[in-house]
Amino acid sequence: MTQPVAVVEVTAQDVQGPGVVACPNPKMALWSTHPKVFIDVATTGEGKCPYCGTVYRLKAGEQLHAH
Repeated sequence: MTQPVAVVEVTAQDVQGPGVVACPNPKMALWSTHPKVFIDVATTGEGKCPYCGTVYRLKAGEQLHAH
């Protein structure tokens, strides 16, 4: 049986640098951590972690501002 995919809604404040979020995120249990990766959410509004499968989705209505 496969585990359901976790979906994390992120806000514009959660997004770092060039439109990315870091996984694992601070709310994840320490035992389940993996190497830190940065997931692009700016291009399509969501991205998936290649390690744990967590999907990071930009919250509806959130606007990313160019720096």
